[in-house]
Amino acid sequence: MGYCINHPDRETSYQCMKHEMYLCEECLECRDPDLYCKFRPSCPIYFITKKGFESEEAEKSEKITSNS
Repeated sequence: MGYCINHPDRETSYQCMKHEMYLCEECLECRDPDLYCKFRPSCPIYFITKKGFESEEAEKSEKITSNS
């Protein structure tokens, strides 16, 4: 656990391995989504903030609910 680079009063577990910094949920965004990052395959920040992630999860939930 560390403290957000933009909000030093907020403790967080989200760490950018490439830039070696912590980000809180409010600041959670991949800094270089279009550039190569060797940590990307295991990066929760990238997957949480990648375009369409939330809408895809919502669609899956709706399909499961409507099929029940």
